Amino acid sequence: MSLATKHESPGTRPASTVRDDFGDVRGEFLALTSGCGVYDLSGRAKISVAGSDRVRWLNGMVTNNIRDLAPGHGVYAFLLNPQGHILGDLYAYNRGESLLADTGRSQTEKILSVFDKYIIMDDVEVADVSDKLAALGVGGPKARESLLAAGFELPELAPLQFVDLSWEQVSLTVVRSDSPYGKSFELWLAPENVERVYDAVVRAQAKPVGATAIELFRIAAGVPRYGIDIRERDLPQETEQERALNFSKGCYVGQEIVERIRSRGQVRRKFSGFEIHGPLPPGTKLLAEGKEVGEITSAASLPLASGDRSVALGYIRREVATPGRVIDAGGSEARVANLPFFATSS
Repeated sequence: MSLATKHESPGTRPASTVRDDFGDVRGEFLALTSGCGVYDLSGRAKISVAGSDRVRWLNGMVTNNIRDLAPGHGVYAFLLNPQGHILGDLYAYNRGESLLADTGRSQTEKILSVFDKYIIMDDVEVADVSDKLAALGVGGPKARESLLAAGFELPELAPLQFVDLSWEQVSLTVVRSDSPYGKSFELWLAPENVERVYDAVVRAQAKPVGATAIELFRIAAGVPRYGIDIRERDLPQETEQERALNFSKGCYVGQEIVERIRSRGQVRRKFSGFEIHGPLPPGTKLLAEGKEVGEITSAASLPLASGDRSVALGYIRREVATPGRVIDAGGSEARVANLPFFATSS
């Protein structure tokens, strides 16, 4: 057994990129839906998983297939407890001689603790490398165009495929995201090179985008966020994130519950979108005919080109989840809606 878990402080980012907004939230959101935006990803953590048992071990820890993951590719997955509840979510990438887990910084301590618990007699080395590997996001229908204009020799990439590149003597990794709602990329690089690359992408007509617009885009795209829309009490199938599950990979922690749900039929509730008429109701219980049928987990007023649109994400019982069905949300009208809430121009 070889275990080297490091709990290190996060690396720094240029002050110019870590902002809630740049004074134009509407324009920043529009860049993500119809142009190109560049944004800081210091809210993401990177965890290296090395050692000769790394593939077998991580495959037994998460809900997706690590065993058959080809080098240069990644998958989205959940980390479960034995009762099938979601302890966290992450992306796992095969970097050849190691695996890399990408997750929210707020989840890092819990995920490292769970990893520590399950490394027993395995040749696995886990290390938080967030201080060594910074990340920028470049998103929107014109994201690839902007990267090419900035001088990146970028091949066509499938979702969650990555490639190691050299740009003006800067070594970095370009990752294609798995969002079906507009192309986006992540650039992984040494922290000392972030500002130089960021400025180059801005010069290539990418608009600086802050955290507020990123969160609005997430809600508009209908993507649940762990800690807000996905909680430890939730079950994988309730989240509607089938991309996180593989039913032929073999055993993993929590698999028995996931398989039991699949074999017996659907869960009672599902993650859904809602059109809101009235005040935005985050955290509000949903009522139908006076009975509780769900809850709102995220809500936002989207600054769409066609006009502002109040929407929400949350959970609803399947028997009342018909699109167009009107539900009471704390005095506001919540109409069940399909996701995403918008169509990009890509």
